[in-house]
Amino acid sequence: MSSILIQGGRVIDPKSQLDVECDILISGSKIAKVGKNLKATRAQQIKAHGKLVCPGFIDLHCHLRDPGRPDKETIESGSTAAVAGGFTTICCMPNTEPPIDNEGIVTYICKEAARVNLCRVYPIAAITKQREGKEITEFGELIKAGARGFSDDGDVVEDSRIFRHALEYSKTFDVPIFEHPLDSNMVSGAVMNEGVMSTRLGLKGSPALAEEVIVARDLRLAKFTGARLHLCHISTAGALALIRTAKEDGVRVTCETCPHYFYFNDETLATFDTNFKVNPPLRSEQDRIAVIEGLRDGTIDCIATDHAPHCQAEKELEITKAPFGMIGFETALSMIITELIQQQGFSWLDVIEKMTLAPARILKEPTGVIERGAVADLTIIDPGKKWRLTPNAIHSKSHNSPLLNKTLIGKCVSVLVNGEVKYPADT
Repeated sequence: MSSILIQGGRVIDPKSQLDVECDILISGSKIAKVGKNLKATRAQQIKAHGKLVCPGFIDLHCHLRDPGRPDKETIESGSTAAVAGGFTTICCMPNTEPPIDNEGIVTYICKEAARVNLCRVYPIAAITKQREGKEITEFGELIKAGARGFSDDGDVVEDSRIFRHALEYSKTFDVPIFEHPLDSNMVSGAVMNEGVMSTRLGLKGSPALAEEVIVARDLRLAKFTGARLHLCHISTAGALALIRTAKEDGVRVTCETCPHYFYFNDETLATFDTNFKVNPPLRSEQDRIAVIEGLRDGTIDCIATDHAPHCQAEKELEITKAPFGMIGFETALSMIITELIQQQGFSWLDVIEKMTLAPARILKEPTGVIERGAVADLTIIDPGKKWRLTPNAIHSKSHNSPLLNKTLIGKCVSVLVNGEVKYPADT
């Protein structure tokens, strides 16, 4: 059985609130010891002095475009980008071509991820067949094939009766429903956030209300059914207020936001750079601050990337026609360091919990911790490393990031999954 000794890193574990310089000994796929001055003969050594060592990042929300659009991303290229960004587990959304609405496609994704053998890839299957919002998929068969939750992400389930039944059905299996909370009628044709900037730019806006009315409906249905609801990419102050109240009322709700919602606001669209066009849109500065406060007070449980690769030709279309989305695996850490840690005073324990332990609990996974006997999923970070996001530095097949050619700070330098090094440390 192979052994790895990670030496001298600043080990951060949110579960135990550990934040201390020490060593980690890995034996096989598990953590054998955590402590100071550990010794191990014939163990591979990883020097982590001056680095942070934390549980591997878990992304509850990404798009891998496989099956259907291998020109944008594949499971292999997406997994490569994920481990380069520090992620050991990723959950891929079902708006593929065809959608992830049957056990054959779920099985394909799981087998392809096993072949690639980089990070864990968990399919989130469609709530409804063809993601049309009309007929619920076979949850039991999809879970048996490997699905870890259900979503029609990219679209909301408009029919409240269907959504209620989906929640009730999911409760049978105690798996979460991942909702994309945007009223499709209110946002049809929208390009950006509705507000002063959209008026100034002459672009159709997506109102904050479109998110809030669906969040309000879903919270009522979640309370009624007692099912687990996970609200994706929350971006507005009003939605956060509703979620905060629901949590106080005992509703089984969790939610995520994405780095771009606390890093940018809608004023960036003044450049007409389509890489800022995301869904839901970048909101007002007041909403951005509300998202930061939601992260601070625990209303927002975790940070997900909503990694959304698109080919250059599509993103070069005019802003009203270009697709929504930006890539996120490889920039998430730098955005978190720059805005949350350096600007907003978050602790490393705080942000790492939202990237590891919190999403692990939502998935009911035993990962996200550093303790004896735990699965050795680990991410090693150089928090002060400056690097440039050039096209050659990007592992994703797509390069649609507004941070392209910008200098960033903070970089994952090594990733271990099941005790195996999947992304090599800088030497």
